[in-house]
Amino acid sequence: MIKSLLTGTAAVALLAGTAFAEEVRVYNWSDYIDEDLLAKFEEDTGIKLIYDVFDSNELLETKMLSGGSGYDVVVPSGTFLQRQITAGAFQKLDRSKLPNIENMWDVVESRTEQYDPDNAYSVNYMWGTTGIGANVGKVQELLGADAPLDSLELVLNPDNMSKLAECGVHFLDAPAEMLPMALKYIGEDPDSHDPEVIAKAEEVMTKIRPFIQKFHSSEYINALANGDICVAVGWSGDILQARDRAAEADNGVVIAYNAAKEGAQMWFDQMAIPVDAPNPDAAHKFLNFIMDAENMAAASNYVYYANGNKASQEFLVEDVSGDPAIYPDAATLENLFTTRPYPPKVQRVVTRSWTKIKSGT
Repeated sequence: MIKSLLTGTAAVALLAGTAFAEEVRVYNWSDYIDEDLLAKFEEDTGIKLIYDVFDSNELLETKMLSGGSGYDVVVPSGTFLQRQITAGAFQKLDRSKLPNIENMWDVVESRTEQYDPDNAYSVNYMWGTTGIGANVGKVQELLGADAPLDSLELVLNPDNMSKLAECGVHFLDAPAEMLPMALKYIGEDPDSHDPEVIAKAEEVMTKIRPFIQKFHSSEYINALANGDICVAVGWSGDILQARDRAAEADNGVVIAYNAAKEGAQMWFDQMAIPVDAPNPDAAHKFLNFIMDAENMAAASNYVYYANGNKASQEFLVEDVSGDPAIYPDAATLENLFTTRPYPPKVQRVVTRSWTKIKSGT
């Protein structure tokens, strides 16, 4: 989801010349934290922070399920977290080492329990929705002033997509998000695990595949902000960051984000400690640092995502706390859906389907 200019898997040693007694290794989504917080952690704790990034749950899961990831803290999304807990990839949190856990928000914790019963293995970092980002001017130029910016019709109707292809459309490279979206569009259960129903999602995606320029889970941020593309199906915070980058650049690009009115997927990114973490004590210190109300607010203020920390809300800037695209109102929240992880046999069906969709064959 949303992140900073940290790229690749290069380690980040933020205090050159400082001697550290120990280190902690964190593996998080790219562009997903204020770098000043990383320096502050080292200053506050005296622990060297090695911070690497990824841009897909599938990449993280490969590392987790192969064993020996080498990381102390990782950040899977909810459905992937549940599968990895079942596989024994994480250790239970020692709450006695997490005094700031009292800051967490019961509204979010009640939902993340679907993936992590009793929230025994993880704490919420950020949450949000998967929706549609649009360059308003370009889209209306191609589809008219009444273009359905807040509807799945914009991106799943082949007639609209054939026109939007002229200015560029990116989709997330995330089958666990894109296939449920397609099912929601045709009135099927987005949480279905029935291979025959999933095949219907493939049909929807296949019809629009010729008009999708790229499947990628991070490139659309800059592409949308720069005006290189006109539509992206992506994570809320990413698109809001693109919106603000465009506004700061004053480049004439106006970006709108909408969670689809038909219903949008709600996602949760959870911080967890691998069962074979080299330094679990330092991992707990990192989690406790992040759960500090002001630190968590600083992260949200930077990446423009909602977080699961109730105490942080008084420190959020108005652009974050007052934006219904980030903190939705009650009616929108009611219309959001969540999904369960696919069991192994169904996951293989999903993987094959996604491969066919992306290849266009």
